[in-house]
Amino acid sequence: MTLAGRVFTLGEMLMLAALIVATLALLGLVLAWRNAGRRATEAEESRRRAAEADARMSEILKAQSEMHGRMASMAEIFGSRQSELNQAINQRFDSMSSRIGQSMTEQQKSTHEHLARLQERLAVIDKAQTNIQQLAGDVVQLQSILSNKQTRGAFGQGRMEAIIADGLPMDAYSFQATLSNGNRPDCVIHMPNDAPGLVIDAKFPLEAWNAIREAADDAQLNEAAKRFRRDMDVHIKAISEKYLIAGETQDTAFLFVPSESIFADIHEHHEAIIQRAHRARVVIVSPSLLMLSIQVVQALLKDARMREQAHLIQAEVLRLMEDVTRLDDRVRKLQTHFGQAQKDIDDILVSSGKVTRRGQKIEAMDFDTERAAAAKADADKGVEGKAADSRTGQLRLRVVDQEDEQGR
Repeated sequence: MTLAGRVFTLGEMLMLAALIVATLALLGLVLAWRNAGRRATEAEESRRRAAEADARMSEILKAQSEMHGRMASMAEIFGSRQSELNQAINQRFDSMSSRIGQSMTEQQKSTHEHLARLQERLAVIDKAQTNIQQLAGDVVQLQSILSNKQTRGAFGQGRMEAIIADGLPMDAYSFQATLSNGNRPDCVIHMPNDAPGLVIDAKFPLEAWNAIREAADDAQLNEAAKRFRRDMDVHIKAISEKYLIAGETQDTAFLFVPSESIFADIHEHHEAIIQRAHRARVVIVSPSLLMLSIQVVQALLKDARMREQAHLIQAEVLRLMEDVTRLDDRVRKLQTHFGQAQKDIDDILVSSGKVTRRGQKIEAMDFDTERAAAAKADADKGVEGKAADSRTGQLRLRVVDQEDEQGR
């Protein structure tokens, strides 16, 4: 064969064909190996999910067996209590028979008291048995609720309403409110400052989710997963079309999932659903996330009310500042009065000191006068003694005057 001016022999063409066949065979082997690895991975994942489902079922069976064991232990406790009660009654009857010789009136009174106590204890036992029966009925009712689609929807809506009613005031939300397009969402939260309301939907499709959990093989599991994704896509689209109204509701709506485990599993194994909801402006929330969102809304409502009352707060602050200024003026006046009083006290102390020193001086002068009179009365003293006494008195007067000047 001649191609582009080059001659190809039969051997070269056979070698080229063999090379192409070997390449295709190698690609086939690679693709087969990859498909085998993918199938092994999928089989391992399905086995792991089946093991988890078996573990969860064993935990449920274990919890049920523990509940039966507790009920049996409670029945045994009640039986032992009843036997103890019968024994106590027999003891009381024996004691009553031993005291027959006593007064009939006292005996009848005691009998009535014991019978009343017995009736009370029997009433307590009957009440306990009624509570046990009621608990068993509640368990059966819960199972029936979880097995019915409508009752499951009511259960999720009840959880959502309880969370919202506990976190917000009554005028901040509305259940089953009618929008302008005639649709009625499960809840509408009224945002502050006349902002559009926030819509919450609680109709999570649990049928397909339960089908995923109850799948027995890979085919059922894949079919249930497809059904769950399809139901979620339809429900998210319905929320986006019915409840997102421009100017009336927020740009984002909440899809409430009544279980934390379901919420975690959706985020872990169904990322496509999360992305679909994000594009449709629908946020999937669990009970804890809804509670956190309600707390944020509550803070916004509180901030809006504070802003509404800002002028009142400002007026009160102005009045408070006037009172503080008035208090400061009065304190300064009181400080002035205290300073004047302190000055007056200092002047009084100076005057009292002067009076004291004057008294001391007068006392010293009286003392010298008495000594001079005594010297005159002494006829035996001479002129020299009189002169010495006079000099002594003058010296004491000078000392007193010096002390007075130092005090001043």
